[in-house]
Order: sequence, then C-alpha cells, then structure tokens
Amino acid sequence: MSAQTLAQKLIARAAHRPHVDVDEIVTCEVDLAMFHDSSGPRRLQPMLDRLGAGIWDKSRVVLVMDHFVPEEDDDARRILALTRQWARAQQLPHVYDAVGICHVVLPQQGHLRPGMFCVGGDSHSPTGGAFGTYMFGIGSTEMLGVLVTGQIWVKVPQTLCMRWSGSLQEGVQAKDMVLHMTGRFGTNGANYSAVEYAGAAVEALSMRERMTLSNMSAELGAQVGLIAPDQTTLDFLRAAGVQGDFDLDHWKTDAGAVQIVHEFDAGALAPMVAAPHSPGNAQPIDDMAGTPVQIAYIGACTGAKLDDLRAAARILRGKRVPSTVRLMVAPATLRDQTLAREEGIMDILESAGAEFYATSCGACSGYGNALSGAANVISTTARNFKGRMGSPETQVFLASPYTVAASALAGRIADPRIMLADQS
Repeated sequence: MSAQTLAQKLIARAAHRPHVDVDEIVTCEVDLAMFHDSSGPRRLQPMLDRLGAGIWDKSRVVLVMDHFVPEEDDDARRILALTRQWARAQQLPHVYDAVGICHVVLPQQGHLRPGMFCVGGDSHSPTGGAFGTYMFGIGSTEMLGVLVTGQIWVKVPQTLCMRWSGSLQEGVQAKDMVLHMTGRFGTNGANYSAVEYAGAAVEALSMRERMTLSNMSAELGAQVGLIAPDQTTLDFLRAAGVQGDFDLDHWKTDAGAVQIVHEFDAGALAPMVAAPHSPGNAQPIDDMAGTPVQIAYIGACTGAKLDDLRAAARILRGKRVPSTVRLMVAPATLRDQTLAREEGIMDILESAGAEFYATSCGACSGYGNALSGAANVISTTARNFKGRMGSPETQVFLASPYTVAASALAGRIADPRIMLADQS
C-alpha cells in the first residue's frame, strides 16, 4: 500500500477503504454535522418538510446559537425563536444556546477527536482540523443531504504541507503565521486542497493557537486545515471530558507520502497586518505602523479564545487606552470568559478601558453594526471584506491579539514586540 497523507487516511476511514488516491471521488460517512442559527433550521426546516424527511442520526448533530445573540432586533428574535422551537421539536441532544461561537464550543464540549470526518454549516469549520479531524464547511443544500443520508461525497485533495521550523518571537502568534501565508499565497492559493501544518513551531503551539491556524485555512482557500494530533491534543481532549484511546501514530502523514511542501522560518516572522479589504493584503507590521485607529476589536472564533485574551492582557496590564480609542472585547465562549475572569484577565482588560460584549459572533459577522462611525478598525477577526463587519465605509485591518492590544494603547497600528520589550 502506498504512503498516505493525513487527509487521505481520514477520508479512507470515512469511506471504509484501506486507502484512497488523490483526485478519486468517494462517498464518506459523516461522524458529525454542525450548524448554527444562521445556517441551520431557518434554511433546513423548509427543505426537510418538503421532502417529508427526518434526520439520519440526531446524536451526530450539533446546533449552536451564536450569530443572532443577543437578540437585538425583531429579525434576531424571529430567527432564534424558530431555531429553538425546531431544536425542541426535533429533540436534538446537542444544543448550545448563547454560550459561545460554534467553532470553539464544539471542541470545548468534547465533540471532536482524531480520526473523525465532520461537516459544518459555516466556512470556518476547518477549525476542527486542529484536532486531527477532517472537517470542512458546506452549504445548506449539501447539509440537507447529510442530514437525511449521513453521507457526502468528496474528491480526495492533494496536500499542501506548510512546515514551520524554529520558534516564534515574543509577541508573534498563530494569527501572524496564517496572515503571512495568506499574504504569500492569496485567498485562493490552496485551491481547495488539504492544508497540513507541521514543523517545530506548529508542534509548540497550544491547542487554541492551533485552532487559529486551522480556522483561517478558509482564508487560504483550503478545504481543510489539518494538524497531526499529539500529546497536546490529547491533554486538551481529556480536559474536555473525552475518553478512549487514540492511535496518534496512525493519524499522521506517512513518510514518503506525496505532498507539496512549503518551508517557513518562524523565528524570522514579524507581526503581520492585513490591510482592507482582504486577508490577502497581509504585510509585515512595519509597512503599516502608524496608521491611526479608532476601534480595537478583540473577538471572534479566531481572536478571542483564552490564549488570545491572555495575550491582550500582557500588553494592557497596568495601562489604559486613550479616550480616542474604543477597545471592544467579545470573548469566544462563556467558558473562555469564565477562565479569563478567574485568572484576573477580565479585570486587566476592564481597567484598561475595555467594553465587553456577548460571547457570540457579533461584530465579526456585522451583527448590530457595532463598528459604525469608525474610519479605521484593527481587529482579531478572520476577514475584513468591505462591509462584512457593518458599515462599508469602515476600513478594517486584521492582526493578532497582541498587535490589536498594542494598537489600542498607541491609538495607531503598533508593534507589540516593542511594548513587550519595554516591560522587560
């Protein structure tokens, strides 16, 4: 049998095959389907009703309400009422109502593990790849097919291996890594391939940082963003209540497997900033330092997990943002918010002048138009498309939590490494 990539192994398991070849089209059994209040019942219920069909296995469905919470207008109230009513009628066992963003809630609640094949009704579903799970985003019509049959076909992708050697500098994070790759390859650079992140710098990342890499594989145009599971993965899963044994030696790319390898030096990486209106406009921070900002937003599935809040607190401890800047913080989940509160992080952010928002998608998806009135916003979110975060007049710059916090203090885009050095 020929050597297989991690992507090929995951697909082969789901297809009940000993191995699969690149470009082969196979039908896979789905282990888990996730959708939220925006992508879920309001679109799926009418189609299921027309078909007179039911859900193939309710134990394998996860519903998260995160896009329209809190209920700020009549549309949100209507959508959430429909979602909650449908969840009750279907007697779904895994429903998470206003506890956080789906991509972070899913692993925190122990739903993901190495070897699984999953789909999500959201483009950032590749977050699951951080756990050695083959997970990707699909549309409502595809999700309908999955809900009824429990299956979906895939074309086996080639693997692009992003191998990061060395160690990241202080003040440089996974967000900077993925912005660098997006700036280099473009937002369609992966061409719906399987991206796998590897190398010493990736292995040194925490699970939450790995989730950021996998999450923003969507910005590279990848189908999935995989990281081979290891002890770090296992420790996170155990803390999430996941039991059982996992063959970590199997869920990795075989030596000699065919893949396209790109090499990166983590030690040479500077903080990155993506200029409006695309994550592909990423450049080293020196190219944009000094640009004034009126809002600094720390939120979203890719920028407000516990490690992200910790990074911001390192910069902001004992300081206060100027009155010309609004520092907006929306933790990714209630669990992250609670842990941050226990560590004193929320107190640090509050003392620095932060305004706190719901643990939901919020401004990342433009909900509530919270960023209106600002000319320039620096944000930890994954995307800065024109109008995505509300007003089309707002210029959104993407950066890591370190850089967003440093920029909030300076009132302009600023290098967090300088502030961290001053603390030494």
